[in-house]
Amino acid sequence: QVSLVESGGGLVQAGGSLRLSCSASSIFSINDMGWDRQAPGQQRELVARIEIDDKSVYADSVKGRFTISRDNPKNKKSAYLQMNSLKPEDTALYYCHVTYMVGTTPDTYWGQGTQVTVSL
Repeated sequence: QVSLVESGGGLVQAGGSLRLSCSASSIFSINDMGWDRQAPGQQRELVARIEIDDKSVYADSVKGRFTISRDNPKNKKSAYLQMNSLKPEDTALYYCHVTYMVGTTPDTYWGQGTQVTVSL
């Protein structure tokens, strides 16, 4: 059974930093991992994604402030999101996701989410 273990959220003052971690298990063929976020009353949006070839994709609002990375190249089952220069508008529930292959069909699994709160 697929599972994701998320950690690293919390409360930080504006300008501060947080690092989110996400580890996948029971998955053998991962395509990409990343984070989306959803603030109250707003739609969920992609924050960052790192693909199988280590190409990274970022939302415009976080470029230059957030960095996504993966662990051991042979493993690639854990991802990290380093968030610097945090702003109050970064406050949201952050969801880790993993896209993987089930045979020849891609599927996506979402974590439970971790809260990030940035205060003035």
